[in-house]
Amino acid sequence: TLIATFELVSYAAQKQGHEAGHGMNVGGGFDFPFGRVKLTPAVHTASVNAEGAEGYASTPHGFLIDIDNTRIYHAGDTALIKDMELLESQVDVALLPIGDNFTMGPEDAARAVDMIKPRVVIPIHFDTWPLIAQDSDNFRSLVEPRAEVVVLAAGEAWEF
Repeated sequence: TLIATFELVSYAAQKQGHEAGHGMNVGGGFDFPFGRVKLTPAVHTASVNAEGAEGYASTPHGFLIDIDNTRIYHAGDTALIKDMELLESQVDVALLPIGDNFTMGPEDAARAVDMIKPRVVIPIHFDTWPLIAQDSDNFRSLVEPRAEVVVLAAGEAWEF
């Protein structure tokens, strides 16, 4: 099931034939068979650069996911935003971008950790090409011991 903003789910259904979708809006939540999902605010550009969708835009968002008594916050592509303070001490695992240039960088992500106070942080959206290359050990030094930092290689899994 594709879970995203109503506009993106509608696009996937109308232009790509994707029928298994559940559209939502930022601030809304829904109980799925696997757990609860809530869309959270994010600050980023939002458009689809694909044939038939030129300029098709949606509201950027992150995800707050409750699964088996664990709360996961996937910030998505975002800048540091004050709304992250609303998640203080409510998140077990936070996935935060550190790539800079297109999202927040390591210093702002470390500030997000101070706002959210998760147990574990997984840095995302970095090192996929030179423009967003970052030193994950530097990020770790900015965050630990306030939260455990788990750095995953592309394709690597981590169980919580």
